[in-house]
Amino acid sequence: MNILLFSLPRRHPDVESIRRIFEHADRLGFDCSVNAEFAAEAERLIGRRTPPGRIYDAELPLEGAAAMVCYGGDGTLLEGAHRLHGAPLPIVGINSGHLGFLTTVPASGIGGLFEALAAGDVRTEARTLIEVRGDFDEEPDSPLALNEFTLQRHGAGMISAETRVDGQMVATYHGDGVLVGTPTGSTAYSLSAGGPVVAPQCGCLVIAPLAPHNLTMRPVVVPDTAEITLRLHTRRTAGFATLDNRIYPVRDGATFTVRRSDRRINLAVPHNISFYDTLRNKMMWGVDVRS
Repeated sequence: MNILLFSLPRRHPDVESIRRIFEHADRLGFDCSVNAEFAAEAERLIGRRTPPGRIYDAELPLEGAAAMVCYGGDGTLLEGAHRLHGAPLPIVGINSGHLGFLTTVPASGIGGLFEALAAGDVRTEARTLIEVRGDFDEEPDSPLALNEFTLQRHGAGMISAETRVDGQMVATYHGDGVLVGTPTGSTAYSLSAGGPVVAPQCGCLVIAPLAPHNLTMRPVVVPDTAEITLRLHTRRTAGFATLDNRIYPVRDGATFTVRRSDRRINLAVPHNISFYDTLRNKMMWGVDVRS
């Protein structure tokens, strides 16, 4: 069975976890294709040399692959998902970061994960992607995002984002910018912006102002069948747009259209851990902090 291993260099790598990833993959007979950054890291840290024919870079060897296994934090999984460009390959994350809403497998569960992959016993959830088209100064290599699309200020000056849903005016958000998030992204930047926590199965999108000048501005939840149009207005400052963790400069007057994509990401999740279990544990809900 062929799997794609994906990771990015870390400031403080966990050498033992990297060793266990390759040991369990070898033990269970997986053919591993490894991204160039991770292959170099594995050779440097544990002496594991990946044959040149099994190293991939920009173009992923999707044919015959059973899953993509990402090792790192949620940002690493987002980058792996970005490189999939919406291909229907299950993606699973081993968490070496902090919160890890997407990378749900702990380091202690590496062996169990590979055994589940070998047995074909991995549950997946289809997660919404959004597709963004518009006036990017530099055309993105993919218009898709798993968490969110944002328009933000660059510099000290306030910006405005004129926002419409299905052609109907919602508001002009004055402040640091505006965010359009998916249910998956509701526990990411949207949460920091005061947005609601949304269960992954919900068919909706969240529009959230970023540090609004008018404090009555609040996040709005809209159907994911809606078309959202954003138009940027700036004064003395430039702006930028983001698709998840990718940043693109934009100019005054730039207009963008956000829709739910027809493609989805198939996120693999442990059988015995629900979204609500993850939410409760990561957010420490119910923990008595009074003592």
